[in-house]
Amino acid sequence: MDAFNSLLDGFGTALTPVNLLWAALGVLLGTAIGVLPGIGPAMAVALLLPVTYGLDPIGAFIMFAGIYYGAMFGGSTTSILLNTPGESAAVVAAMEGNPMARSGRGAQALAAAAIGHFAGGMVGTLLLVALAPTVAALAVDIGAPDYFAIMVLAFIAVTSVLGSSRIRGLASLLIGLTIGLVGLDQMTGQQRLTFGALQLADGIDVVIVAVGLFAIGEALWVAAHLRRRPGEPIPVGRPWLGRGDVKRTWKSWVRGPFIGFPFGAIPAGGAEIPTFLSYVTEKRLSKHKDEWGKGAIEGVAGPESAASASAAGTLVSMLTLGLPTTAVAAVMLAAFQQYGIQPGPLLFEREPDLVWGLIASLFVGMVLLLALNLPLAPLWAKLLRIPRPYLYAGIMFFAAVGAYAVGGEVIDLVILLVIGLIGFGMRRYGLPVLPAVIGVILGPGAEQQLRRALQISDGSVTGLVNTPFAVTVYAVILVLLSWPLLKRLLPRNRVASP
Repeated sequence: MDAFNSLLDGFGTALTPVNLLWAALGVLLGTAIGVLPGIGPAMAVALLLPVTYGLDPIGAFIMFAGIYYGAMFGGSTTSILLNTPGESAAVVAAMEGNPMARSGRGAQALAAAAIGHFAGGMVGTLLLVALAPTVAALAVDIGAPDYFAIMVLAFIAVTSVLGSSRIRGLASLLIGLTIGLVGLDQMTGQQRLTFGALQLADGIDVVIVAVGLFAIGEALWVAAHLRRRPGEPIPVGRPWLGRGDVKRTWKSWVRGPFIGFPFGAIPAGGAEIPTFLSYVTEKRLSKHKDEWGKGAIEGVAGPESAASASAAGTLVSMLTLGLPTTAVAAVMLAAFQQYGIQPGPLLFEREPDLVWGLIASLFVGMVLLLALNLPLAPLWAKLLRIPRPYLYAGIMFFAAVGAYAVGGEVIDLVILLVIGLIGFGMRRYGLPVLPAVIGVILGPGAEQQLRRALQISDGSVTGLVNTPFAVTVYAVILVLLSWPLLKRLLPRNRVASP
């Protein structure tokens, strides 16, 4: 009960007029920036760090929290409407959201995403208040074999459910893992696939890869087909969810947070893994399997709810351990240090007003996000009516700006174009793009955890399965791989024809 009493004090801080203004400003800025392809929440927070120099710490972090959630929703908006995710956590939203938009249900997809963000954020923040010490303790106890098992689960899950075949999914994953190898070996310092270019020694940034494969690849693909299939105005549809939509999505909104929150609290890829796992779960449980790949609304509601809850989970490790589990958390940790504050076990005792004001502002930000973006759903959906040559020219421009802003090097633009051509080729030959992005994001971490686990066990493969958690995850992987075969062997209940 002490935590909830402290939370009430935090609301007293967050609901002051000035802090309420910072929260609203953060949500608006975050959503606006998140809509731009290639500029995700991490970049938004980093770009706005200098703006907060004159603010007090409480106001600054309340605005950061608003930017974080707003940018996540903005990223899902551009994923749904344009098939160009603004950040990696919004990748899955494009899988079902974009087909919905193309079939005239863009507003429904945006409404499902907005309510999913609200539900996931609310449940995730409640779990943050209630379970922060416990989840932080569990995160400390998880070792290298467990991390590697989680990442293998993500690889298998994403290659098993996407694309026309598992072979194509695996090929896409291998492309991503190869791109992830570029740079210096983290353990030996040896250069890999850099071809002697010093600019590639730090590797290829995930933002450039995601923007190249999605935004540039999509723009080139559309340009290649503009003459064959001239653009037609796409109907926007009704701006609100109907009763049937709510009936199909409410369970997805409820399930998402319980998938997203635990993964957000451990350093295993942030919101990427839980969004994929939520997508897999919703597809398995869906009663409308024929709609998947063509615009199943559950495929938007579940992953978006999981992503929002994961954002709350990232604050657990960051606030209680000083351990950033995502790029945004790393930027926020730098902001804490800028104010001379060190996150860790003593933060709740030394800075209670700051911590509980920040947590309370998450609830306020969720309400503001829903209130601002639900009415704007039809407005965002009208982006589809912009003539495609102008629309994708704008996407190319903002994608180039976002890629250049990552490192400020001209070579980043060259890499962006090369990866965009790879994305175009993947679309041409039917390879799903998502496994490649997953390979880039999680590949280097999976390699590091694998080598660390083998070093601890003196090179013995048993070192990968020496914890109950790892064994459990591998059991789930085995079921996932063998499920198509098991499904054929299981007896089917067939209704006899009269």
